[in-house]
Amino acid sequence: MAEAVWPRLFSWILLSALLFAGLYFVSPQQAAVAYYKFALVIAAAIAGYWIDRALFPYARPDGYLADFWQKGSDEPVGQVDFVVVRDYKRVFAAAMLRRAIIVGATILGVTLGL
Repeated sequence: MAEAVWPRLFSWILLSALLFAGLYFVSPQQAAVAYYKFALVIAAAIAGYWIDRALFPYARPDGYLADFWQKGSDEPVGQVDFVVVRDYKRVFAAAMLRRAIIVGATILGVTLGL
């Protein structure tokens, strides 16, 4: 029988649900505000991701990988899952940092506007 595969970040989803349940138990009048703020943070993260994709359509981080990442990997333990194209490691790192900064700035902008 196949082993059950949990979705990515399932533990974080479970932790968030437990924290929201605890908040509702301790202070139910604040639950709506917390849900609203949580929804805004998620919307800001999604918006930041799409802003990065719109501003840099030809410089996506996965474009610097040597192989198509969506087909999966079968590397042995201790090996990298996806190799970055030779001489593009710094560009790959810069693209990853750029995306993280844009998403983080978008989240920060939305949350400071609350």
